[in-house]
Amino acid sequence: MDSNVTAYFESVPAERKEKVERLHTLVTDLFPDVSVDMRYKMPTYSHGAGWVAIANQKKYVSLYTCNADHLVLFKETCPEIKTGKGCINFRDRDQLPELAVKEVIKLAMERPKASLSS
Repeated sequence: MDSNVTAYFESVPAERKEKVERLHTLVTDLFPDVSVDMRYKMPTYSHGAGWVAIANQKKYVSLYTCNADHLVLFKETCPEIKTGKGCINFRDRDQLPELAVKEVIKLAMERPKASLSS
């Protein structure tokens, strides 16, 4: 892994470290050949044309896909977790719904620009 990515993970506060590391593991388990580097000051995982990024924010950990279509099913199954247009914001108190998150990651990697209806 890139030394900047390693340094980023080492800098994550203790209360969010487990969540960040778990998201990293979910991505790398699903896509073992994924490339990981720093883009926009956050670890970014690329597989073909698809990508996701993980960021430690002040009050939550975010998973970015930058495509609202990737989050449609997640929003339906996990309405209690805050989302943006193309990201999920896991607050410290939120449990990580791994099955739902895996589906978001798969969509982002395998269908980066496609809508669910295409």
